[in-house]
Amino acid sequence: MHTKQYDAASIHQQHHQQHHHSHEDVAPGEIAVGVVIGRTSEYFDFFVYGIASALVFPSVFFPFMERLEGTLWSFAIFALAFVARPFGTILFMGIQRRWSRGTKLTAALFLLGTCTCGMAFLPGYEQVGSVAVLLLALFRIGQGVALGGSWDGLPSLLAMNAPRERRGWYAMLGQLGAPAGFIIAAGLFAYLNANLSEADFIGWGWRYPFFAAFAINVVALFARLRLVVTHEYERELGRRDLEPTNVFKLFRAKGRHVIIGAAAALASYALFHIVTIFPLSWIMLYSEQSVNRFLVVQIAGAILAACAIVISGLIADRLGRTRTLAVLAAAIAMFSGFAPTLLGSGAMGQDVFVLVGFILLGLSYGQAAGSVTANFGSKYRYTGAALTSDLAWLIGAAFAPLVALGLCAHFGLAFVGVYLLSGAVCTLGALGVNYYLKLQS
Repeated sequence: MHTKQYDAASIHQQHHQQHHHSHEDVAPGEIAVGVVIGRTSEYFDFFVYGIASALVFPSVFFPFMERLEGTLWSFAIFALAFVARPFGTILFMGIQRRWSRGTKLTAALFLLGTCTCGMAFLPGYEQVGSVAVLLLALFRIGQGVALGGSWDGLPSLLAMNAPRERRGWYAMLGQLGAPAGFIIAAGLFAYLNANLSEADFIGWGWRYPFFAAFAINVVALFARLRLVVTHEYERELGRRDLEPTNVFKLFRAKGRHVIIGAAAALASYALFHIVTIFPLSWIMLYSEQSVNRFLVVQIAGAILAACAIVISGLIADRLGRTRTLAVLAAAIAMFSGFAPTLLGSGAMGQDVFVLVGFILLGLSYGQAAGSVTANFGSKYRYTGAALTSDLAWLIGAAFAPLVALGLCAHFGLAFVGVYLLSGAVCTLGALGVNYYLKLQS
């Protein structure tokens, strides 16, 4: 009799434990799906604008300027989103504190999709003059505010739920959204540019990728809401203390770690737009090769980058994420010495620059996000990780096409190498400081 009661109690206890774990634990694979979907839609939106700023916007919004000056102004507006992004993060953190994570995400992605789709309806300079440029800038700022607001905490939750020995692997999964978004955006532009006359492409063809971005955002919104508003995810995010914190308190307590985290990612973030957006403008202005052919080469490079991101997870789990980032920063520093020669040596050299650059980008970018966010602890991690990413994009990538094209056009291609080298040096310096602080603590 006592044995039966004991067995029944044991069975009840085991059932209770299984039931408890099924509701408390969220599988890293499920989180990774949400991260990849969200990042792919966001990167697609941004690459659609980035590619258009090199291929289309100089003709549509700045026809009264020389092509070089028009492209530089397009890149200046391109940078506005990255300037606005930290403000979007702060604004939407307040929305989340007042209402909910689901409300914040819905509003942010609606704003992102609306601004992206709104660009598709913009009249050109020839129709409304400088008003067209002003509206383009406002929509671009809206994109940046929305991207800052779309932070859902899933990358941090994924990092905290991943097995210790597989953190490099799970860290790279969200980064796959970058090459996926670029492949879709570049593929659409390549298809339209190949199948339309130049007049039709400049007149209306370029608008279709912006419509597609809105549709992809709707799908991504429902896919992400399906995850982040469920009781399991809300409970897990709360249990991990992944909630917004006051920005001033964050910087008072962990300000140096925000700066270190942003600088630690600069090698890959500096390379990011140097192999995606900047080369397109250089080909348009100074090369004889076909833009369509070059887009195909870039798509091939993005596929290599995706493979390299996967490989980065395997390497990081063996060497450690920080050491992997340091090795790749050194590799990017070496690549910076060859970059000007490759870009200036014709179609073959330009293709090699893109393909090798994409491989290095994949290997480094795969581990760039949140490599030192453990320094924040659980209390500040949610807001700290978001602002660290915002600052890394602002410092490393926002002005890369503008600065690279402006300096190279006026002073020579050597400045591409200087820009990449500066990012690599910042990464190595930040990782060194982070290592020193860990030894002191």
